[in-house]
Amino acid sequence: MGKIIFIEHDHTEHVVEFQAGSSVMQVAVDNAIPGIDGDCGGECACGTCHVIVSDDWFRKTGTPGGEEEQMLSMTPERASSSRLGCQVVITDEMDGMTVHLPEFQM
Repeated sequence: MGKIIFIEHDHTEHVVEFQAGSSVMQVAVDNAIPGIDGDCGGECACGTCHVIVSDDWFRKTGTPGGEEEQMLSMTPERASSSRLGCQVVITDEMDGMTVHLPEFQM
């Protein structure tokens, strides 16, 4: 079991535990992290789990697929290290990862 740090747009930090194999979105929803809605339940269909991964962790999250890229293209606060949390499956190597939450979700 590891920890992920979620940082809201107002700099409020939430440190939560995860189990490998869960998605970033599911961990956020299970821990009531403000700003992560996950309206589509993890189907890569809504963009309400947009996170901005810290640059030093981004490579560990994998490469966004075509559907994810399409959803991210509609996100007003997209950054070069943006991901949809539902598409990031957590591994043990992500212990300590920091993700930032945009002010607004789609």
